[in-house]
Amino acid sequence: MTTRGVLYVHSAPRALCPHVEWAVAGVLGTRVNLDWIRQPAAPGTWRSEFSWKGEVGTASKLASALRGWQLLRFEVTAEPCPTAEGERYSCTPDLGIFHAVTGIHGDILIPEDRLRAALARSQQGETELESEITKLLGKPWDDELEPFRYAGEGAPVRWLHQVV
Repeated sequence: MTTRGVLYVHSAPRALCPHVEWAVAGVLGTRVNLDWIRQPAAPGTWRSEFSWKGEVGTASKLASALRGWQLLRFEVTAEPCPTAEGERYSCTPDLGIFHAVTGIHGDILIPEDRLRAALARSQQGETELESEITKLLGKPWDDELEPFRYAGEGAPVRWLHQVV
């Protein structure tokens, strides 16, 4: 079964750009040429978007291939298909990687065991429930990536919106 998705490279130093292309090509098994534009949110860095099509699990492979580079900010999405839910991976140098399962309308679907664990940590006084839930929803990653999601005047923009 195949699915499709989008790789959003929000910021990468120029020297890292060809390595990103090679990593993506390695996962997809085909040559990849990304269209790089300057990232106004972080002068000296570049951004790109790439729509992909592949087998279920490709988003995970892309995120794994890119997660090791400390200076890279990116997101990978995969649409739901008949055999799998959608996915979203977000990665920042400060926060590392975030993964969420997404439903047909883009909602983040939080598994019951993760909610129970968050509730248990808050009941034991380790953390506040609100803080746990914001992490489960990826809010710290959204907060850090939002300035990078806007590409600048005249550039193609795909906004990622929270579904309320």
